[in-house]
Amino acid sequence: MATSNRSFAWRLVFWSLLRRRSRLLVALTGVTIGATVLLGLITLCYDIPKQLSQEFRSYGANMVFVKAEVGGRLTDEDLDKVGSILPPDRLVGLAPFRYEPVRNNMLPYTAVGTSFQDVRRTSPFWQLNGAWPSGPGEILLGADVHEATKLVAGQRMTIDGRNSRQERYDQDFTIVGIVSTGGVEDGFIYMSLQDMGKMTREEGVADIVEASLTSGGEPLQSLADLVKGAHPAIDARLVTRVTRSEETVLAKLTWLVYLVTLVVLTLTMICVTTTMMTVVMERRREIGLKKALGAENKKIALEFLSEGIMLGVLGGLLGSFAGLLFARVVSYSVFGRSLNPEAHLVPITVAVSVVVTILASLWPVRRAVDVEPAAVLRGE
Repeated sequence: MATSNRSFAWRLVFWSLLRRRSRLLVALTGVTIGATVLLGLITLCYDIPKQLSQEFRSYGANMVFVKAEVGGRLTDEDLDKVGSILPPDRLVGLAPFRYEPVRNNMLPYTAVGTSFQDVRRTSPFWQLNGAWPSGPGEILLGADVHEATKLVAGQRMTIDGRNSRQERYDQDFTIVGIVSTGGVEDGFIYMSLQDMGKMTREEGVADIVEASLTSGGEPLQSLADLVKGAHPAIDARLVTRVTRSEETVLAKLTWLVYLVTLVVLTLTMICVTTTMMTVVMERRREIGLKKALGAENKKIALEFLSEGIMLGVLGGLLGSFAGLLFARVVSYSVFGRSLNPEAHLVPITVAVSVVVTILASLWPVRRAVDVEPAAVLRGE
């Protein structure tokens, strides 16, 4: 019997909405728009940090590792230790660098030994005129070195110097490309770590290791502290010019998303409140008659709140579908990447829409229960 009564009550609510579909369509549109913006922006808020983090990786590494001992050098074993701690799903690249003073035609330069495969991941901002070294004996020249020596891709370059044991070395290399970044990188000569190790007869060491990590999950500072705690001989440092810019942009963008969402939900609430107030005014005689026949204020209030709940559920579902579409379009238009839909946000969006419509209906419901049957039936 109770189930039958509830079914009858919901049918009354449905037909009540249907009879005033022109006005309630306005409220439904408002709820749908609010749910669309809510789900769309929250989905983007989940995904934008990942997207922006990938974009920020084009500015270079955001964490570096050096030997804690002054003048010490990192070994291949140290590199393996660092790589084992950093989360693989966030690690874009891990590039070692070794710096050695060298000469060419009696002029001093700095040679840098690195892994070109890793550099291409950690430093995508490098602009290369030519080809990347693919075999032993091949090097890249920084743009400034290229200007000073007038050497171009395809020519040979002789490099000489002394290692840490003051042993002389002299070796010829083939230039395969010119590196240009507009920064300090333009002043170096680049070769593979293996070539530098053989040339200096000191293999398997690096002065610094640069890491490029995406945002999300554990903060970068926590990862740096984790490395230092596990391996005190390795000092982990953040590249503040990159990490601070990234954190600042993401924080401001997140607050902007929340602010816009709050404004839209407030406007949605105002729209629903205004529409429900109009409905209450139109139904004053109906409400007065029901109360005259013995309807309690509780039942009158539940009837209007049920209409608000139905609007919230329907608007939330329609807005969820439109919000996912909206987020996908924005993600593809702005970042050129597809969006991973967050399905668990749909029930949250529907729930928020219901809460908004209930709150928006409270004032109209109060006006409805305050209706005086005698005054309404007299036409006042």
